[in-house]
Amino acid sequence: MSKPEFVYAIYIKTTPQALWNALIDPEITRQWWFGCAQQCDWRKGADWRLVRDDGCVVDSGEVLEIDPPRRLVLSWRHELGEELRAEGYSRAIFDLEQVGDAVRLTITHSSDIADSQLIAGVSEGWPQILSSLKSLLETGASFEQTRRWPAAA
Repeated sequence: MSKPEFVYAIYIKTTPQALWNALIDPEITRQWWFGCAQQCDWRKGADWRLVRDDGCVVDSGEVLEIDPPRRLVLSWRHELGEELRAEGYSRAIFDLEQVGDAVRLTITHSSDIADSQLIAGVSEGWPQILSSLKSLLETGASFEQTRRWPAAA
């Protein structure tokens, strides 16, 4: 049986370093990742957390691999909701590759849990937030709906 995974690639007209900074800088991530900031010192083995402005930890894990500005691998557990937290840790891989005047960002998010609800959820979430990131880097403005945590969530 294969592991459930979600793979998404997006091309962003930027540089690998600018995209890398947008992925890890908390002030930038707040603009495109539902108002959340990543807390991490960005070294292998470091704890990683995605935190809302109210201090609530949304996701957490560990930096498994880091090669700026080319690759980032995180263990990833969703912290909101017992069912998703009970799935344990998944893995999120961010690969950046220069392609002409753009950077291809490929996200591979996988789990060891068959029929993972987390993978189903990220397959809805990643396209929206990464499109917002693309908009931010290319136009200077992210999507309004990704600038703060949804009220109903």
